[in-house]
This record gives sequence, structure tokens and C-alpha cells, in this order.
Amino acid sequence: MSGTTTTDGDGGNSAEGPALDRPDRGTRRRIELAGIGLTGVVAAGMIGFLLLYWAQDLPVASGLYDAFRSLGRGMDAAFGTNVFRHPVMWQSMAVGVLVGVVAPLVGSFLVHREMALIGETLAHTAFAGVAIGILVNASTGWDSSLLLVALVVAIAGALAVQWLTERTDAYGDVPIAIMLSGSFAVGTLIVSYGRGLTAINIEGYLFGNLAVVTAEGARLMGALSILVVAGVAMTYKQLLFITFDEQAARVAQLNVTGYNTLLVVLTAVVVVGAMQVLGVILVAAMLVVPVAAASQLARSFRETMYLAVIFGQLAVIGGFVVSIGLGLPSGGSIVVTAIAVYLASIAVSGFSVNAVSAHG
Repeated sequence: MSGTTTTDGDGGNSAEGPALDRPDRGTRRRIELAGIGLTGVVAAGMIGFLLLYWAQDLPVASGLYDAFRSLGRGMDAAFGTNVFRHPVMWQSMAVGVLVGVVAPLVGSFLVHREMALIGETLAHTAFAGVAIGILVNASTGWDSSLLLVALVVAIAGALAVQWLTERTDAYGDVPIAIMLSGSFAVGTLIVSYGRGLTAINIEGYLFGNLAVVTAEGARLMGALSILVVAGVAMTYKQLLFITFDEQAARVAQLNVTGYNTLLVVLTAVVVVGAMQVLGVILVAAMLVVPVAAASQLARSFRETMYLAVIFGQLAVIGGFVVSIGLGLPSGGSIVVTAIAVYLASIAVSGFSVNAVSAHG
């Protein structure tokens, strides 16, 4: 099938082929929108659960919370499991579902800007933040939130990376690599120094563990997810502009430095939230793998974002099924499922004439 490839308004490619392709494109769009809509409903339901779990003692919320618990028991009876009746598992699943939305959303910009390494860097910076929080709590007797400390340190690291990139003559991603190795070195030194002062399982933050997710951490993830989605929605056109033509954006007097800073800060926020279920070592995968899978099939940047979020949800849900069913770590289960989705997308694009022609 022949056709010409043009750049569409979203900064991606669109294929102009025979009229026979148009119903197929319409069907694709409806399926994608249905998937995004379903993902939005699930994410909103999870945020609703977090609110109910937080306000369960209030008269208005108590009845709804009891109804939710009854629904969970019914699901366990239907599936023969012992999972859905426990609120702790629901809050872990809520974090996973929200990660499946915001990580591919931000990752779409990072991958197209060849900045995938920034996610790994900020994950290691967040690990240093967790180590600092553990040491401070053990040394002073405070009870500060480890995730809040990690969030502050990760945002500081994001700002430092952006500052180094803007003000040094280092080539390419050298500042990112320096921050990656340096922050992880600091984290390991602090953990080694403070070993024995605390009983907190640091391995849970390294490899991901459903037991790491606390009620406070789940609520924090809910709030951060709303901020990330709102931030991307309000600055979508500007982020798209600097993603595909940063020089033209500077000529147009767009505040490129400001939007670059916003992007790395949003990345830091996502990384800290995702660290609870994915772990420091694997968290960057959810920024990259669903986007890579979507890029095999998408015909525009906007479609890449839609498919990446859908694939992110498939990876999270499939990963939780594997993790809970086989008793395996959640982080590895989710990432392996995401890679399976990526391989499937390669297979589908290899046999799809429309997908091949869309890539020109």
C-alpha cells in the first residue's frame, strides 16, 4: 500500500492513503479513546478509594467505605482470591494504576527528547533522599515521611541537573550521568553508615514491594498524579514545541529553560511516587518501555501518548496479577509485563501494513 507521510499538528507522522484506510483510522481512534476513557475511570476510582480510606471515620464516607469493602469481599469470592478485601492491597494497586498513567505521560516527552536517562538519574537521587530520611529519623527520633524527604531531594536533584546542563560545556548527557552516579554513591554511603540504626527494609525501595506503600504514600501519589496531569495538560503545546524543535522555540522567545525545568521536576515527582511499587532500580522502565511500545504503532505524538498510557495500565495490571499470583516482587513483574507488551507491539507493527506505512 502506498501513501505519502506528512507531519501532523501533534508533531508526529500521519499517513495519507486510499479512502479505504479512513474507516480503519476511525476505528483505531475510537478504540484508543475508549481505552483512555476506561483508564481515566479506573484512575478516578482509585483516587476516590484513597479519599474514602482517608475519611472512612466521617459519617458521609463510612457508608461508602463499607460498601467498597463489601465489593472487595465479593471480588475475592468470585475470583477465589484473598486480596481485594484488604484495603492495604487496594492502596498499593491505586499507586500502581496512577503510576501507569503519569509515568508514560511524562515519558512521552522524555523519550522523544532522548532524555530517557533522566528518569534513572532522578530515581537514584530519590534513593539518596530515602537514605537521608532514614538516617535523620534514626538519629533524631523524628518521624518524618521518607517519601516527602525523597521528593524534596529528587526535585533538588532535578533542578541541579537542569542548572548543570544550562551552564556547563559538558557534552550531551554528561551532567545527567554525573548526577546519577553521584547521588547513588551518596545513598549507599549513608545506608552503610546508618546500618543497624533502623529496621526499615531498604531493599523494598530498591526493588519495589507492595508492603512499602503506606496510606500516606498512597495519598501523596494521588495528589502528585493530579498535579502532573494538570501540569502536562496546561503546558502541552509548549512542551510539544520544545520537544520537537527547541531552537525554533527559542527563536519564538518561548521560555525554554522554564519548560525544561518543569519537565524534569514533573519527572522527579513521578519517580518518587513510582518508587514505592517499582523500586529505584526499575522505576525508569515505566517512563520508557510503554512509550517505546506505543511508538511502534502510533501515527502521531498525541496517539503515542494515548497508547503509552494504555500500555502502561496493561503493564501495571498484568504485573500485579503476576506479583500477587506467584508471590514475586511487584517491580520486576510490572517491568517484565511491560517488555512483553513492547515485544507484542513490535510483532503487530511488523505484520500491520498501516503501522509500517505510518512510519513512512
